[in-house]
Amino acid sequence: MISLVVNGERHKVAAPAEAPLLWVLRDALHLTGTRFGCGRGLCGACTVLVDGRPVRSCQLPVGQVDGRAVATIEGLRRDPQAGTAFAALNAAWIALDVPQCGYCQSGQLISATALLMANSHPDDAAITAALDGNLCRCGTYRRIRAAIHRAAAALAGAHP
Repeated sequence: MISLVVNGERHKVAAPAEAPLLWVLRDALHLTGTRFGCGRGLCGACTVLVDGRPVRSCQLPVGQVDGRAVATIEGLRRDPQAGTAFAALNAAWIALDVPQCGYCQSGQLISATALLMANSHPDDAAITAALDGNLCRCGTYRRIRAAIHRAAAALAGAHP
């Protein structure tokens, strides 16, 4: 049995230690907001936070997160560390109409949340570095960047 803390709740799952975290989240815990994209850790659709850091869940064996804290898109709003940044990002995402098809957006938001938790005033270079590997086939990168800047301004108390 693998013991996980996902979105603040303890879970014990019967899964092989080498099973990808993504499949445990989706199939055992029914948290389907984390997407399967490429299965190789290259597209970022499967990004989750593990102990506050963004990781590709399709490449991370669930045995490596035994006892660690995992946050998915479903739980970010109520996460004590990430919740404020995620709420500002979510508002900016909506205000700027960021998603087109939306498939990549959970991974984009997870990575952007981790960025704002580590750097409250990211410049364009920091945003590019933090979201490198989070692919958007619709090409909404300019809106994603603008939303991150808007969220950072909102968190700083400025009017976005």
